[in-house]
Amino acid sequence: MGALTLTNVTKSFGATEVIKGVDLHVNDGEFCVFVGPSGCGKSTLLRMIAGLEDCTRGEIQIDGKRVNEVAPAKRELAMVFQSYALYPHLTVRDNMGLALKQAGFSKADIGRATDRAADMLALEPLLQRRPSELSGDQRQRVAIGRAIVRTPKLFLFDEPLSNLDAALRVATRIEIARLHRELGATMVYVTHDQIEAMTLADRIVVLRAGKVEQNGAPMELYNDPANTFVAGFIGSPQMNFLKAGALGMRSDTMGVRPEHLTISREHGQMAGTVSHVEKLGGETLVYVNVADQGLLTVRLFGEHNFMVDETVHVTPDASRAFHFDAAGLRLR
Repeated sequence: MGALTLTNVTKSFGATEVIKGVDLHVNDGEFCVFVGPSGCGKSTLLRMIAGLEDCTRGEIQIDGKRVNEVAPAKRELAMVFQSYALYPHLTVRDNMGLALKQAGFSKADIGRATDRAADMLALEPLLQRRPSELSGDQRQRVAIGRAIVRTPKLFLFDEPLSNLDAALRVATRIEIARLHRELGATMVYVTHDQIEAMTLADRIVVLRAGKVEQNGAPMELYNDPANTFVAGFIGSPQMNFLKAGALGMRSDTMGVRPEHLTISREHGQMAGTVSHVEKLGGETLVYVNVADQGLLTVRLFGEHNFMVDETVHVTPDASRAFHFDAAGLRLR
């Protein structure tokens, strides 16, 4: 009902090509997340799917039907933006039901659809309020509810949590995941936050400079990155990259995740000096300056009392390391 296929999709603004031949298939009911740094083209690609930007070349299909020439309102999709874009003079109920009213639905049908969405999003007590009377989290839930009432084939989310504080981002992220399970709808979600990508996605598409670097299930990308860019982007804290030659390795670069480094005051493979310690309660992050390697991050579970400026020894778990060539490509 909501499968999405992109075939050699490109977008140019004048002489500048910002989307460079993207091929992708998103299965019906799948939660797909576009992730990448600012300027990688993820929001532009989403706007092309929505019909808000034209394709320069290539084809976009929804349910096997080409939609390149179809107006946004006719593509049977709903989009939730970073900004809530609510009408300030309308109540929550009227904001959520406006698209159905404009489409000519009956008051009874609008009421049923709005009540269902309000129940799913715990908005029933707020239906008679106006946006100025709502918190940021509540406004975003209203924006999501406005999308739900339309029962689209495809939901598009463009960084919907970026205006929320940390606690509300977590809570709303959980709500979006729950909604996906309940609705069973296809969702395409844009974020620069790889934690959002890892926790929400069935499939992650990692973009850089308008190209897909890799796509797959979250743990597939975490455990089997194709190159140093994906390896460094997926995972928090970021992967450590070591000069493999200095460690007697034949590869150009060895990648080791922070939890796969051990640290000792007595002995180890590399000596270094503690630069900073972050005590987070359930885990401790120790930043160690190692000669010829730079700053390494060691992730320890639980509480640990390493001190700034003390000498320590760090050892990578060779069995969990990744090896890359001079071009940054993964060596198998």
